[in-house]
Amino acid sequence: MKNNVYTLVFAAVLGTVCAIVLAVPSVMLEPYRRANMEADKVRNILGVLGVPVEKNASSQQLLDSFRSVVKEEKRGTLSLYRYLQDGETMAVAVPFSGPGVWGPVEGFLSLSPDLRTIRGITFHKHEETPGLGGEIATESFRKRFIGKTLESVSGKAGIRIRPPGSPLADNEIHAITGATMTCNKVEVMLTAVIQRIKEERNENVK
Repeated sequence: MKNNVYTLVFAAVLGTVCAIVLAVPSVMLEPYRRANMEADKVRNILGVLGVPVEKNASSQQLLDSFRSVVKEEKRGTLSLYRYLQDGETMAVAVPFSGPGVWGPVEGFLSLSPDLRTIRGITFHKHEETPGLGGEIATESFRKRFIGKTLESVSGKAGIRIRPPGSPLADNEIHAITGATMTCNKVEVMLTAVIQRIKEERNENVK
């Protein structure tokens, strides 16, 4: 009986000690983890806006650059990141997100100051299959969006991702071969945020 009690007490103490040993580093490292996440977010915003940044810039340097040239604002349900030079808007970044095939996809869409033309795009978070859906993060795919409009000639908001080799309209790009499902997911999430952009843009004109 005494041996059983000793075993239980020893197991409880050992479990408590192990929990503390695991929890303390996690708590201590949490501020660094948050700082790294914020720096990664800032790097992506600066990159998609076309703000010059040193390749090996520290987290603090990234934040300093962001605060000096980027103005964050809310417009309705949208968060906008406006790149300013001498008080003039050079580009605007808008975050987007949605479900991919294997997990969430997040990114930023860079637009012209009038919110009508795409200047760039980044997919900074995804769990798509490497070599297939994961190609959305490659430069070759992202370049396809540059210069595309947010609406069709008829005024319908959204980006259309068409099969490779298809003729393209001003708001259409070619899909990634073998990644139809991922491209469909990307089209849905981009069209959703573009619809919100159009609504807020029209509301601002009134």
